[in-house]
Amino acid sequence: MGPVWQEWRRRRDEREQMKAEILALLRESEDYVSGQELCNRFGVSRSAVWKAVNQLKKEGYEIQAVQNRGYKLVRALDYGESELRSRIHTAWAGAQLYFHQVTGSTNLLAKQAGEGDAPHGALFVAGEQTAGRGRRGRSWQSPPGANIYFTILLRPEFSPDQASMLTLVMAHSVAAAIHRLTGMEAGIKWPNDVLLEGRKVCGILTEMSLEREYIHYVVCGVGINVAPQAFPEEIREHVTTLEAAYGQPVSKGALLQYVMEAFEQDYDAFAAAGDLSPLLESYNGMLVNLGRRVRILDPKGEWEGTARGINTEGELLVEDATGRVTAVYAGEVSVRGIYGYV
Repeated sequence: MGPVWQEWRRRRDEREQMKAEILALLRESEDYVSGQELCNRFGVSRSAVWKAVNQLKKEGYEIQAVQNRGYKLVRALDYGESELRSRIHTAWAGAQLYFHQVTGSTNLLAKQAGEGDAPHGALFVAGEQTAGRGRRGRSWQSPPGANIYFTILLRPEFSPDQASMLTLVMAHSVAAAIHRLTGMEAGIKWPNDVLLEGRKVCGILTEMSLEREYIHYVVCGVGINVAPQAFPEEIREHVTTLEAAYGQPVSKGALLQYVMEAFEQDYDAFAAAGDLSPLLESYNGMLVNLGRRVRILDPKGEWEGTARGINTEGELLVEDATGRVTAVYAGEVSVRGIYGYV
């Protein structure tokens, strides 16, 4: 990328950031915010403020402009680049945001950026995915405007064998964010699903790129079902949406903001400890597997036992009929009463 393009990108980012900060000020104020106050705040002309406000209007925000009083936000959007920029104020998780109304896969976008110089914590968000997928290559339903689709790019300094635990860290963060937004108790089905009322509301796919024996980057992709929607008949009994379970509309922008805030805190604690010990008690409290009969779908042969929680390495502890406890590292685990296992 040449210097001209870099300068254009820098100026664009500055404009987008000012627009997002104006939106945040309007959202937080119960009264009008004067144009002069905004000029003074950002060190720009009234014309620049007017252009930013006008752009927000074009995006769909309803903003009243009254002479000698200023601007007032009447109706906001709940998603989109400006909305997310105005909400996410973390130190690094989501600090650099890339929003696409439609894309094939946010994981693919993040991996392409990971091969370049995109920073740790860069966040890739889409309004719609056309080629989303889950674990083991399964397709992921991605209807437009109904859900949250995002991937965060990570450049960890720890060893590759710790990277698989990032799926558990993200699941913990998503469950915590859902509780913060709605008050509902979200559960975690080890290792990568978040549930509401026993049905899947969120799936997580973590992928890693290695450079010799070091992590080049990790991408952690998340899909959260938000708005009521029609699911294929074969999965209809096993999935739900946040709004269907909660019984009222929720803000996708607020939820993603809360996920980023929770993930930044959880990731930093995990990275500092080198394992899941800081999250262990809280995670096991959310674990729907805990104390339930589970079926381990091991390539060497299926077997059953009772889940006793996870350990600090993120392994699921399963007790068999003889009382022996085995640490299950990964793979498919079916829980009695969850996803049709009875």
